[in-house]
Amino acid sequence: MESIEINIPTCKPSKPEAHETGTKFGANKTWLQIQGVWELCKEDTGREIFALKVGVTVLLMSLLILLEAPYQVFGSNILWAILTAILVFEDTVGATFNRGFNRAVGTLVAGILAILVAETALSCGHVAEPIIIGLSMFMIAVITSYMKMWPALVQYEYGFRVALLTYCLIIVSDYRIGNPIRTMIDRLYSIAIGGMMSVLVNVSIFPMWAGDQLHKELVNDFYSVSDSLEGFSFHYYRSKNLLCFFFDCKAKSAKWEPPHGKFMHISYPWSQYEKVGAVLRRCAYEVMTLHSIVHAEIQVPYKLRVGLQSEVQEASNQAAEVVRMLGRDISCMQWSLKDSHIKRLHNSVKRLQSSMSFQYSSMLTSAFESPTDNSSNSFANISHIIYHVPYQREMEEELECYHEITGKQLRRLYSWPPREADAFEEDSEKNIKMSTAILSLANFASSLMEFVARVDHLVEAVEKLSKMAKFKSDEGL
Repeated sequence: MESIEINIPTCKPSKPEAHETGTKFGANKTWLQIQGVWELCKEDTGREIFALKVGVTVLLMSLLILLEAPYQVFGSNILWAILTAILVFEDTVGATFNRGFNRAVGTLVAGILAILVAETALSCGHVAEPIIIGLSMFMIAVITSYMKMWPALVQYEYGFRVALLTYCLIIVSDYRIGNPIRTMIDRLYSIAIGGMMSVLVNVSIFPMWAGDQLHKELVNDFYSVSDSLEGFSFHYYRSKNLLCFFFDCKAKSAKWEPPHGKFMHISYPWSQYEKVGAVLRRCAYEVMTLHSIVHAEIQVPYKLRVGLQSEVQEASNQAAEVVRMLGRDISCMQWSLKDSHIKRLHNSVKRLQSSMSFQYSSMLTSAFESPTDNSSNSFANISHIIYHVPYQREMEEELECYHEITGKQLRRLYSWPPREADAFEEDSEKNIKMSTAILSLANFASSLMEFVARVDHLVEAVEKLSKMAKFKSDEGL
């Protein structure tokens, strides 16, 4: 009997199709990476400029080795010039000057110390010479490492690091070669060549000044704070993210820059920029406090805020206008703020304080003038005074949510472990609700008044900056 063989083909994906799918996925991933790099390049062109300038500097320094004529003059010591150009080059002119100064001074001081120690060790004989050299390297390493962590000397950390490196190289080469003076001189002129090339390229090709960046960043921070404050007045439940004020490093770099652009005064008061930024930062903290109050879990009912809406809006608008004018004055380098602006700001704060006193007295009177039956809820009585009939449903929903949240917190307060405590709620729930509402509203208004108080210090700091930097005065003053 013959057997019948049946072949059933299996369904397998063809290899070309799988390979094609993997190729498409890899191409899409590569394209997304290219797009990400392109977006990063468009975001800040300063990165591309800095990278190109570093490349140009290294190319020019490499010509001193690649070409035969300069190599015959400088020799292999030109390698130190290339290393100096790479290590010294920074994104701004001021930072490059600062780093080059630290490297030059560190090399000079370390070279002098190395020569003195080498001559002393040589005069003590061959037995004591390696001991003296080893102990000196240990002491120099300890001293420089400790001093670079000293708070007042942190900005010279790179100089101490270079001093330690140079001292070790010179003292060891002297012990084996015996010519420390020649080693120090070669290292000094190599560092000078690399440093001068870095500064020349950084200043001549699209220079990026730390002073300009500091000036623009401070002005933008003024505008950011003013816009955020106005956002709170018009949209109580909204806020803008404040920018952080990290320009202390820029101020230190700007002090090393020569007079340039519109900052042509010798010894320009960059330190005052730091002080103005510190005062502005404290104002921003108050805006952040307003943000936290706005987004707190327990909020005063909306109808109670309407009683202070106009005063809060006026005070915040006046404060935002003063901050914006200060930023505009710094941007234009002129002083145009008048006393009338400050007076209007102070008057708006006085009206806010008066309205707060009236609202508190009204709320307390409506809460305690009748026990429980004359009015179902003191919040509802105030709502009839402030709102019209179309808003009644919205107010009731908000009050219900508010009472529910407060009730839960009361149960946590009066019971341990957590349990229902209705007996305690009957006598004290109403008073605690009213106290919570008053504190929530008072916290927001007091934070706004604290911001206005800080604005006065901000005006004084900017006025001092205008005098030190010799801003132009407005003819209308």
